[in-house]
Amino acid sequence: MYCHHFGFTKSPFKITPDPELFFAGGKRGAVLDALVYAVSRGEGIVKVVGEVGSGKTMLCRMLDRELPAACERIYLANPNLGPHEILHAIAFELGLNPPVTAAKPALMHLVHDYLLAKHAANRRVVMFVEEAQAMPNATLEELRLLSNLETADDKLLQIVLFGQPEFDHKLAAHEIRQLNERITYRFTLASLTTIEVRDYLHTRLHACGYRGPELFSRSAIRRLTTHSRGLLRRINVLADKALLAAYSDNSRVVQARHITLAVNDSEYRRPRWLVWRRRLALMLGSALLAGAWWQGLLQPRTPAGITHAASRGVEPSMPTAGYTDLTTLSALLGGVESDANVAAPASDTNSVRAALARLARVSDPVTVLTLAAEPTLEVH
Repeated sequence: MYCHHFGFTKSPFKITPDPELFFAGGKRGAVLDALVYAVSRGEGIVKVVGEVGSGKTMLCRMLDRELPAACERIYLANPNLGPHEILHAIAFELGLNPPVTAAKPALMHLVHDYLLAKHAANRRVVMFVEEAQAMPNATLEELRLLSNLETADDKLLQIVLFGQPEFDHKLAAHEIRQLNERITYRFTLASLTTIEVRDYLHTRLHACGYRGPELFSRSAIRRLTTHSRGLLRRINVLADKALLAAYSDNSRVVQARHITLAVNDSEYRRPRWLVWRRRLALMLGSALLAGAWWQGLLQPRTPAGITHAASRGVEPSMPTAGYTDLTTLSALLGGVESDANVAAPASDTNSVRAALARLARVSDPVTVLTLAAEPTLEVH
């Protein structure tokens, strides 16, 4: 819908992994190169761990694309199978079509013979296992036994395990410590930083034909990073909805408010650290105001010289000593977003007055009104 408005050749933020839109930043390119090296060496078992939506499936497809033609690939997208079932699934993926009633020893012998034939033909078999954290321990042990299939020089089967962080906890269990010891290479996909999110957006937009000026404002990128937690799938979902919001707004630039609309529509929970940061800021502001009021530091005082200047008909020169502290405190209170994501501007006198009266719970509202109305008075 918005592609023509922004000049895209195709949608840049589809959640379906597209190797043409692969982002090599955030160490993804380095991890891919290391994976190709590890698989090419045939060292046995390799592990890749990343949060939900961190780009594991995209990396798997890129690895499939980068491996040499001499590598034969098989996929296990649903690893929640028992030990016997996993052998049937592997045999089926290899095109062996074993009988449903085949026993486990017969299946193992069938797979072993196939792998030996491929090795004799100077070909390597690589198995990609996604969602490995869902695999039962007994099935993981069966994979370890499969990794034992080897010749005098080479492993017959190369296994690449893709899983969520829970997979690391599972591997720490005592009963599958042997499998953990067999993993020769371990990779982790970290979340993107704000700068990497900016580069990710530029990469995708450029790959989809965008040649205009900066499409996402800096504040939009910062807010996108915060609410997506740097996870690629969330970035795609929020960026797609933000572009739609900007299109509906007839805007050529995605602003922070468009990201907020996308977040509200996506029902993503705010990061816990962000919620606590806001609470701490409110608590700090309340403590500062309460302490200042208690010590009488917010009592207004007419500076010397103002009355004499007024009696002479001269425009008084208002001193600014102490004004900076009040302005800074007001900016702190005004800059903290509420639960509704609405920020109160520090420059809004009414908002500052309301914040002072609400947070400090001043018993004498006349003092607050005087301060808000006469911000140039010296504050002690």
